[in-house]
Amino acid sequence: MRGEILRVSRELLDEGGPALLSMREVARRVGCTHQAPYYYFEDRETILAVLVVEGFVELTARLRSANALAPAHGIRAALIASTRSYVDFALAQAGVFRMMFRPDTCNPQRFPSIVQAARQARAELDALNTILHGAGATAARASVLWAHVHGLACLEIDGPREGGADMASKRSRELEDVAQTFADLVLGQLGSGGPERAVGLNPHL
Repeated sequence: MRGEILRVSRELLDEGGPALLSMREVARRVGCTHQAPYYYFEDRETILAVLVVEGFVELTARLRSANALAPAHGIRAALIASTRSYVDFALAQAGVFRMMFRPDTCNPQRFPSIVQAARQARAELDALNTILHGAGATAARASVLWAHVHGLACLEIDGPREGGADMASKRSRELEDVAQTFADLVLGQLGSGGPERAVGLNPHL
């Protein structure tokens, strides 16, 4: 029952955001009594907190897998994979993704597990920053990386999109092109004077 409540809640967030998610609507869609969800979750915000934590856990795992490509496949592969991992997660979990960065709908002070999970995801971003810049990794450079992936994700899930039967494949091609272009720009800057450590990890960037 708990898993079904969370599944339905994800669907409601995808369909209409937090305004559509209520304990009564969850119970109606699950097919249980109005009081049944309260056996598993104190209130609607508790459901949101669980979904947000799960979202950060999944995002962390995706980013960690992308970073792990660097030693064997090069920094460029890791950077491209990191972009795709972040945006692919946002597309797959659009409703939850929006909630992960909205403390007004799910108070992190009430749920410290959200803060902890978010820090783990940020740690993977910082790890990528170090992979790229070594001792030259700064907070500003980390913000540039985050702005790139997060801005692209928001454009993909909320920006204007063309329709068509091949929309999914076209979107995938566009994302890959953007990811590769960004990697080329970043590594081009490193190659023209950036930290030698970044290009020393793999000569085939």
